Amino acid sequence: MCLENARPTAAADVIAALAAGDFRPELLREALSFDHAAQPLLFDLARQARDLHFPEKKVEVRSVIELSNTCVRDCRYCNMASSLPRERYRIEPAAFEEITAAIYRRGRRVLLLQSGENPAQSFVDYVCRCIEAVKARFSDLRITLCLGNLHPHQYRRLRQAGAERYILKFETSNPALYRRLKPHDSLGQRLACVEHLLSAGFAVGTGNIVGLPGQSLDDIAADLLLAKQYPVSMISCTAFIPSEDSPYRAEPAGSLNLTLAAMALTRIMNPRVLMPTTSSLEKAGEDGQYRGLMAGANTVTVHDGTPPALKPLFPIYSLKRVVPNEAHLREVVRRAGMRVSMEALHG
Repeated sequence: MCLENARPTAAADVIAALAAGDFRPELLREALSFDHAAQPLLFDLARQARDLHFPEKKVEVRSVIELSNTCVRDCRYCNMASSLPRERYRIEPAAFEEITAAIYRRGRRVLLLQSGENPAQSFVDYVCRCIEAVKARFSDLRITLCLGNLHPHQYRRLRQAGAERYILKFETSNPALYRRLKPHDSLGQRLACVEHLLSAGFAVGTGNIVGLPGQSLDDIAADLLLAKQYPVSMISCTAFIPSEDSPYRAEPAGSLNLTLAAMALTRIMNPRVLMPTTSSLEKAGEDGQYRGLMAGANTVTVHDGTPPALKPLFPIYSLKRVVPNEAHLREVVRRAGMRVSMEALHG
C-alpha cells in the first residue's frame, strides 16, 4: 500500500512518513494523538534530528532578567494583563548593569531580557541604553529580547543597540482564537512583527502555546506548519497554565504529553533551530523539563537575573510559577545525556 495514498494506521507508518519529510496536517494530528506506547518512537526521531545537527549534544544556558512588568496588553491568559491592579516596576539602568556583570562573572554569555509589552518610545530607549552599556563592557555577551509587538523602527533601533535575537511567539495560528486570547491584537499584526524582526536582522524565535481554551488538535498542527513557514532560528512550544488572576483561571492546564509531542514534531520539522525546555513544562507535570530535553529541546533558562524582591511581580503564567535554578537544570541536562554550554549555540 502506498503511504501517500492512504491514511497511516500504525505509529510506525507515521514515524516513517515524518522521517521522510511528510508533514501533512493529518499526519501531524495523528502524531499529536500518539498514546504512551507510541510516543517514545516520536521522541526518538526528534532526538535523532537534533543530534544530527547538534552532534556535541550541548544545551544552551540563558540567564533571564525581567526588566519590567508594565504591559499595554490585556491578554486573557496572563497574570500581568494591563487591567489587573498589579504593582508595576522597571529595573533601573545602573542596577541592570550590576546584575549583568554578576551574571557574566558566573560564566554566562547568553542573556534574555524580558518584559511586558510596552511600545512607548521612552521604554524602548531605556532598553537600548541598557543594551549599549553592557555590550560596551562585555562584547561577547549575546542578548536575546522578548518585548512583544513594537514598531519596525523600534526593532531596528534595538538591533543597532546590539541585541542579536528576539523572541515573539504567535501563540496560536487560529485568527479567531488569537482574537479571543488577545482582544486588542490580531494574528496578522503579530506575524507582521515577525517579518519586521527578520528584516531588521534579528535571529528570530517564535512558537505556540499548547492546551489553550478552545484549541483543537487541528489548530496545533496548523501552528507547527505556520512556524515552519518562517526562517526562524528558535521555536518554542509551551504548555498552557491557567493564571490565577486571569479570566482563564478555572480552565484546565495544557497536557504535558501533548506539549511534548508538539515539541518533538517541531524538532523533526525544524532540526536546526534552538528549542527551549521551559519552566511551564515543570509546572505542567513531574520531570517536565527533563522530558522536554528527551523530546528534542536544547536550551534552558536560569532565573538568576531578576532581583528576588521583583520576581513575584512578574507572574507571567502563574503566581506560583516554577523558577528553575542552575543546580536543577544541570541535573536534568546530565540525565538527558547532554552537556551545558554557557556560550550561544547556532542552529
